[in-house]
Amino acid sequence: MANHTESLAVPALPVKPAAPRVRVIPAVWRFCRRKPLGAIGGIMVLAMLVMALGADWIAPYPYDEAIRDARLQAPSARHWMGTDNLSRDLWSRIVYGARISVTVGFGAVALAAVFAAAIGVTSAYFGGVYDLVVQRIVDGWMSFPALVIVLSLMAVLGPGMLNVILALAILGTATQSRVIRSATLVVKEQAFVEAARAAGAGHARIILVHLLPNVAATVIILATIGLGVAILAESALSFLGFGVPPPHPSWGGMLSGSGRTYMYQAPWIAVWPGVAISLAVFGFNMLGDALRDVLDPRLRGSGAATR
Repeated sequence: MANHTESLAVPALPVKPAAPRVRVIPAVWRFCRRKPLGAIGGIMVLAMLVMALGADWIAPYPYDEAIRDARLQAPSARHWMGTDNLSRDLWSRIVYGARISVTVGFGAVALAAVFAAAIGVTSAYFGGVYDLVVQRIVDGWMSFPALVIVLSLMAVLGPGMLNVILALAILGTATQSRVIRSATLVVKEQAFVEAARAAGAGHARIILVHLLPNVAATVIILATIGLGVAILAESALSFLGFGVPPPHPSWGGMLSGSGRTYMYQAPWIAVWPGVAISLAVFGFNMLGDALRDVLDPRLRGSGAATR
């Protein structure tokens, strides 16, 4: 009877192994323990992104609304950061200014990463005369002072958010392309690239499938570190009058206009935009530095200082 029952038993179907779960929370906790300053920078960046995306709900007033009988009021329960010379709530303008800084920073860094990756990867892959010509152009571009280049571009393009993004992207392309080229030269000599070439893979497939994914960590690190530089550069351009035009509340423009004029009478007008710029640059720099230590295989586990 037992044998008959066993003969009627349905054979067990093979169980497909479950896909490995990406444990986000333990990975984030491990990152916070290893890189406390990087975690603090990440919190600052996250807060800035929340301010930029939710400015319409976070800010108590529109950025250009003149509040009646509230000119040059000091910080209070009603106006956390005070008001400016045009009776506008400073906290609301700081919140909306985060949107401009995030848009300019991410836009400039994204364009610079695309341009730099295209130049650096193709230059390292093809080599020869193409590499020689491209690198001499990059050398000539890097020989000019950054301020001269960006001011010249803005003088030609004119003020405006899109023009600021384009100018900063062109400015950051040269340096990033040099770093990406160096990383691509290392990957290019690996055995899997030679195997792909021997298997008949074309240039486009080798670049897109084999080279770009292996230099992606370098591109991400450069982009994260470049965000702080882009935000600082946008603030400097707005301070000089070449950035985002008023009434849009750029942090640099707030420093240049009423902040500089009423610095002694109402110091909070200049203090809070300066604090916002400093915290944003500090946050992106600390996060980018920590991501470099985590993503770079040469630094991973090398006992680098926690930061």
